[in-house]
Amino acid sequence: MTYFPFAEYWWFYLGFVVFVLGLLALDLGVFHRKAHAVSMREATVWSAVWIALALAFNFAFYLYAAWRFEQDPRLMQTAGFDPGAAARQVGLEFLTGYIVEKSLSLDNIFVFVIVFRFFGIPALYQHRVLFFGIMGALLFRGMFIGLGSTLLENYWLTLVFGAFLILTGFKMMFAPEKKIEPERNPVIRLFRRFVPVTHEFHGPRFFVRLNGVLYAAPLFLALLFAEVSDILFAADSVPAVFAITKEPLVVFTSNVFALLGLRSLYFLLAGAVERFVLLKYGLAVVLMFVGLKMVWLNEAFGGKFPTGFSLGIIGTVIGVSIAASLVWTRKQAEVVLTKEGKSGYEMVVENR
Repeated sequence: MTYFPFAEYWWFYLGFVVFVLGLLALDLGVFHRKAHAVSMREATVWSAVWIALALAFNFAFYLYAAWRFEQDPRLMQTAGFDPGAAARQVGLEFLTGYIVEKSLSLDNIFVFVIVFRFFGIPALYQHRVLFFGIMGALLFRGMFIGLGSTLLENYWLTLVFGAFLILTGFKMMFAPEKKIEPERNPVIRLFRRFVPVTHEFHGPRFFVRLNGVLYAAPLFLALLFAEVSDILFAADSVPAVFAITKEPLVVFTSNVFALLGLRSLYFLLAGAVERFVLLKYGLAVVLMFVGLKMVWLNEAFGGKFPTGFSLGIIGTVIGVSIAASLVWTRKQAEVVLTKEGKSGYEMVVENR
């Protein structure tokens, strides 16, 4: 049984989408109407704003759930049902899902860094690419979540998704990293075959007409690659959050808030993300843990592994992997020197 069936709460989804579109319109139309390079200070402020909005929504959602559960005769007639405990549960599930999605999005940031370097996207236009990238990601995530909520009603598919997450985590931990090469991406190559591409930038435009012919600008190629990458990442992150909660509404809202803060998080961490050399191991452990929840732990704990324990385990694993990465790269930088006169840190990054 789901607490928030879509047939009854479609208005909540609609209102939430309108609210998010309003935030995005305010962001692009007011605060970032003029293209500019985002400073570290601005990125820090916006990161704090998006996190604060997510936590405020989390608290408001908890209060609404507590009130709504007390008014729902369908739930109140269930033996042993406690509205307060159920509201705390969904509130905790939102927070855990938000942290999981936020953590997994760090991989997106690393891809953004590589893509922007490859296509030579000026800092002036990076926010524009990320903005429309997030818009597309929100659309695709909504589709993934809708599909996932339907598929996961079948128990055997829950086991399949859980096994997939375990294998993905295992591969992330032990398989050698593949170099990201945008020029070899089949989608990019297919697009180039049918649409001419200009190598010059034409301001903030994604397309430009030259001599009567419509060309795609490098900004659009960067956007296209970012969208394709997010679809691949969603194959991991959406099932991971479904391992935390069976409520599609909680999965959707936690995913959206994590994505909304991704742009500011990129500008905040872009210069340091390559120092997180051990983060992939932490993310791998998280994926294997949530996969294990789907295939075994939930059933072993009477149908639901305690969400508070999940939150503690996930937060600890991610925190330790980030802290260990920073300590490790700092020690390596102090020891390693190269003949080219590079810093130890530069060598560590290149060797990675």
